[in-house]
Amino acid sequence: MVGLCKSLGASGFQQIKIALAQEIVQPVQFIHEDLKQHDTIGSTIRKIFQSNVQTLHDTQAALDPNAMEKAVKLIREARRIEIYGIGSAATIAEDAHYRMLRIGLDVKVVVDSHVQAISASLTGPGVAVLTVSHSGSTHETVLATRLAKEAGAATICITNFGKSPIQAYADVLLFTMARETNFRTEAMTSRLAQLAIIDALIACLALSEYDKSVKTLRHTFDVLSLKRY
Repeated sequence: MVGLCKSLGASGFQQIKIALAQEIVQPVQFIHEDLKQHDTIGSTIRKIFQSNVQTLHDTQAALDPNAMEKAVKLIREARRIEIYGIGSAATIAEDAHYRMLRIGLDVKVVVDSHVQAISASLTGPGVAVLTVSHSGSTHETVLATRLAKEAGAATICITNFGKSPIQAYADVLLFTMARETNFRTEAMTSRLAQLAIIDALIACLALSEYDKSVKTLRHTFDVLSLKRY
């Protein structure tokens, strides 16, 4: 297979799949796969919202409560937490970082690939790593997750349902169910699914140590109120 791909001028099978997808789809589908070039504003809005609502329903159905419970346990037992994300997943990782800070967790977010690799290799037992990757195939985040696991950290991954390389290095998998395809340049509906899982995770973490979380939330609310006029 590798030899065939190279004979066609491609670096690998993934490049062949992307090239084929680009040949058979309409350019407008790079924006959103349900859109047509001449859709009205109203039709475009309806299609985007329907797609997002469907993704949230599908993700709720796919999300395993036992996996969520295990993720909460690993994070609560950790002395510190690291969160990794690249590209569109970086903003999701940063949101998770902010939300965990608000409930008093010792957490940092790393969205630079080089810093991810260094930081992951220095984690070790007692550290929980949360990786956000829609495809589960991004080299940087797969490498960081692997390095963290090899260092002895507990690894939790938010990724789309299906087989992917990152799953081999995850102690816990929290699946989204976003209908994305290989020709999409950016995951659109997957961001909402990832944020919904983060919301659920933060809520479960807060409830697991309710009194402490409420006290910390009140404190951080008071601190943030100093920034308001």
